[in-house]
Amino acid sequence: MGTPGLFRPHLVEWGTVHLSSQHKWIVPHLASLEFTIPENSPKLRADARQNRDAILGAATRALAESGQISMNAIAQRAGVGNATLHRNFPTIEALTLAVYQHEVDSVAASASEYLAEHTADAALRLWIDRLARYAMTKRGLADALQAAAYSSDAHFAEVYNQIAGALTLLLEAAIEQGTVRAGTDPHDVLLALAGLWQMNPDSDWQQQARTLGAIVLRGIRD
Repeated sequence: MGTPGLFRPHLVEWGTVHLSSQHKWIVPHLASLEFTIPENSPKLRADARQNRDAILGAATRALAESGQISMNAIAQRAGVGNATLHRNFPTIEALTLAVYQHEVDSVAASASEYLAEHTADAALRLWIDRLARYAMTKRGLADALQAAAYSSDAHFAEVYNQIAGALTLLLEAAIEQGTVRAGTDPHDVLLALAGLWQMNPDSDWQQQARTLGAIVLRGIRD
């Protein structure tokens, strides 16, 4: 019969080891084992933040130099292991969105700014233009936004909700103004605008974005 309770799950927690009083005799035999720091310790939290900052810094520099980046290259550049990188950012799209979070915040916030200065209809057109501009001028952002639009991954949910929330604000104002059909679903409009992520940044994407925006707006007119 084995030692009673030695490997009972309630005696072990992630990152540390807890022994019941009846097993304290075991302690001398654990001297050769390597104990890890509990996940909620200040040191581990500081190390995690340092790793995340290093990854974001490496990715920011890489995206500024070239749109062709790889997770392995980012891990090497940041001086972290692949497991650490993937624990923070499971995909290259999630990492790209984190690098451009400030720009995403700016696009979302611009909806209320446009509404304060323009009619609802004009604000909606200006916001679509701005969304297209950011997607095309920030390397890798179009692919990342496309992934956010079609993925149910929790890493993308916040970004998608930011964009959808800004569009909802604009649509509600336009509906109230009488220029957009009541009941228009912002998620349907975002799907219709998905062509923005397919444009070639080396082409005349500005005109393509205006044309696509006009087509979508005509489709939701009251």
